[in-house]
Amino acid sequence: MRVTVLTGGVGGAKLVLGLAQIIPPPSITAIVNTGDDFEHLGLPISPDIDTLLYTLSGKANAAQGWGRENESWAFMAALKSLGGPDWFNLGDGDLALHVMRLAGGGLSETTARFARAWGIGVRMLPMSDDRVSTMIDTDIGRLAFQTYFVERRCAPVVHHISFLGAAAARPAAGVIAALADADVILIAPSNPWLSVDPILAIPGIVEALRATKAPVVAVSPLVGGTAVKGPTAKLMLELAIPVTNASIAAHYDGLIDGLLIDGDDDAPDLPHARTGTLMTTLADRARVAQSALDFAATLRQ
Repeated sequence: MRVTVLTGGVGGAKLVLGLAQIIPPPSITAIVNTGDDFEHLGLPISPDIDTLLYTLSGKANAAQGWGRENESWAFMAALKSLGGPDWFNLGDGDLALHVMRLAGGGLSETTARFARAWGIGVRMLPMSDDRVSTMIDTDIGRLAFQTYFVERRCAPVVHHISFLGAAAARPAAGVIAALADADVILIAPSNPWLSVDPILAIPGIVEALRATKAPVVAVSPLVGGTAVKGPTAKLMLELAIPVTNASIAAHYDGLIDGLLIDGDDDAPDLPHARTGTLMTTLADRARVAQSALDFAATLRQ
């Protein structure tokens, strides 16, 4: 079975890790959001790719879900002592990834190299090797994603989201084939507007999803009628979108065949299945992944 996952953020990384517990990792392709990528202190930073790398290699900070476990912060302390910007934390170990990206090669090449070095069997593909930047129009003006998400802690009210550079970007090598050749396609419980939409904004990806013969299942990011963490529910309210699974289904209208939802949450008007989607433990992640595959199997039939 070949499974392709559209993913971004911590929730997406958890689902991919769950999949890797139940099917051979080489049969999994993760297409990763890079709309969050930016340059900071001269370093190219890819937060969603790094989160997936750390998660799949067992290096992720268990409490946070992002960053490295047992990280040290000597660089940040030295930076702050010099009056440098300290709003975006760069751990000493984390710096290695960003510095190594300066050594050459595109994002696809460096990502594959890091995955091999850490023994990760899952195939990881950035959505594009071209620069795409998620921009947030807010009540205090237009903000780059990391300024909104990290520096401003998602506090500004969001009016509109756009993806600078997406129209001219090309899918990374292997992305379209991974969608065309998949037996199952999953959309992770990532923020639909901030983590999945940048992927869908790359020309050719929506068309590939519509053309695939594989069942496409999205895992709702809502648990117990709200978002577990992150700004999903807040964002939906600010965009005048009801915080319901029906809204999630409507957002993916024409792209998905079914939605996996949590427990007794509201049911959308399309095929759906239920499970406890809160992924606290490794067993939870495997169970949610298995539920998504089982549901996809019923849609295929």
